[in-house]
Amino acid sequence: MAAEEISWFVVHTKPKCEHVAASLMQGLEDVETYCPRIRFQRGTKRGKVWFVEALFPSYFFARFDPTVSLRAVKHSQSVLKVVDFGGVPIPVPDAVITDIRAEMEEEEVREVKVSISEGDAVELADGAMRGLKGIVDRIHSGNERVRILLEILGRHTYVDVGTDQLVSERSARGIVASRIPKKRL
Repeated sequence: MAAEEISWFVVHTKPKCEHVAASLMQGLEDVETYCPRIRFQRGTKRGKVWFVEALFPSYFFARFDPTVSLRAVKHSQSVLKVVDFGGVPIPVPDAVITDIRAEMEEEEVREVKVSISEGDAVELADGAMRGLKGIVDRIHSGNERVRILLEILGRHTYVDVGTDQLVSERSARGIVASRIPKKRL
């Protein structure tokens, strides 16, 4: 097996199965997998809840020699296909994987905190006004409390709340993806 034939490829999986498929594929000889995932908080009816999701939903990376392992990879559990063009698997440059690993801080699961800044759309995730959406108007000193503008009963009202009661509508996935250099993609 020539070293120049071994490349990274994108593997498409069933929804919410990327980390399971990547784990099972590690049992294949001469196949390396990389499935970056993020851990973040999101507002729900129960309040703030922690979620762990793939950075690239329904996709992960596998490094292998297609002349040797393509068939085994394609037929692994929960795998739909290896991303190709005209039936030929498209290799991903090593530099792209290096950039993603650097942004993920060499962690398989990276915790992403979505900071809140003025002008952000937010949702109250706790307390009596849970579920109401507003815009951050001002951040008070210490970044622990903010003033948000809410529309309540047809009137605009300012409310001071703790940042621990808010969930930003910016996505954790978007924050991480925006930091990965685009020049190589």
